[in-house]
Amino acid sequence: MSMHFDQKPKRKATFIKPNFDIKEKVGTGGLSEAILSKAQKFLEENTEEFEPLANLYLTSLAQGIDSAKDYGVNDDLDQTLSHVIYPAMQLKANGGMFHYSLVSAISDKLVQFLEVIEEPDIEALEIMMAFHTTIRAVIQGKIKGNGGQHGADLLEELDQACRRYFSR
Repeated sequence: MSMHFDQKPKRKATFIKPNFDIKEKVGTGGLSEAILSKAQKFLEENTEEFEPLANLYLTSLAQGIDSAKDYGVNDDLDQTLSHVIYPAMQLKANGGMFHYSLVSAISDKLVQFLEVIEEPDIEALEIMMAFHTTIRAVIQGKIKGNGGQHGADLLEELDQACRRYFSR
């Protein structure tokens, strides 16, 4: 198992990468190659509608973070964190599909952080909210691709925040 922020993961966020190839989804038979090709092309070119979907996952992420504030020692830690991990993983997967690779990279770093924290203490919750705020800004700014140097700087700052959390 790989290390995240020089920490050994305490849980593993598993994600089954969806196949976006329509032909494999519908199989053979009922649809012609021409229709399958048109549908596949539509999916690949229609990347403008990410914001509504992303906002659903951001709302879910915020709700997960909010519910993690109530975490207590008698609660199931993995269950509590799953409400944050799931929307983060959806943002990671869908960001790539809609050509928002910076959203995918930020979300991936959040998932890595969630895999190694001991519990959602106040500092961890603040870092989770920083990830949420950053992802929201990227989506609202319609920053596709990796965001260039600004995107690299955002990722580095989030990485450093995570590292400072573990060095305390």
